[in-house]
Amino acid sequence: MVTKLRKPAKAGNRESAPAGDRKSGAQLAGTIKESAQQIWLAGLGAFAKAQEEGGKVFEALVKEGISIQRKTQAVAEERLSEATNRMATMATDISSKASGQWDKLESIFEERVSRALGKLGVPSAKDIEALVKRIDELNRSVAKLSAKQPGHAASASEDKPAPRKRAAARKTPAA
Repeated sequence: MVTKLRKPAKAGNRESAPAGDRKSGAQLAGTIKESAQQIWLAGLGAFAKAQEEGGKVFEALVKEGISIQRKTQAVAEERLSEATNRMATMATDISSKASGQWDKLESIFEERVSRALGKLGVPSAKDIEALVKRIDELNRSVAKLSAKQPGHAASASEDKPAPRKRAAARKTPAA
């Protein structure tokens, strides 16, 4: 511990001053040396304590850092999941809107092609089906009439409906 210096003798006591000055100067130097030694030892002690405690503090900081990193990773993963879900929802919405637009476009295209073919005189599938039914009816009627007339034997093939054939597209001369 640092010791305090004694106060020098008062100026009124002159007889003891020269011897006291010598003693005071030596005592002062010794006290300063002792104080410096104590300060030095306190510094060394603080350094040793810091080294000893430093490892513990470092480990505590590492543990705290790991804890914070885990928390931030969890929050980041949660945010990423939310963003992914939002993007998936947006993609689904956009896809359904685009699909609806493609269906609409396809419908418009089919309608226009059908009208163009009708203007060119190309029969539709419904028209061809109606013609096939009409031909079948006419074949049956012809078969009945042929069977009623003497001298004409009805063949088995006349009772069968006409085979369905695709009508060839009629070509119109270019103008």
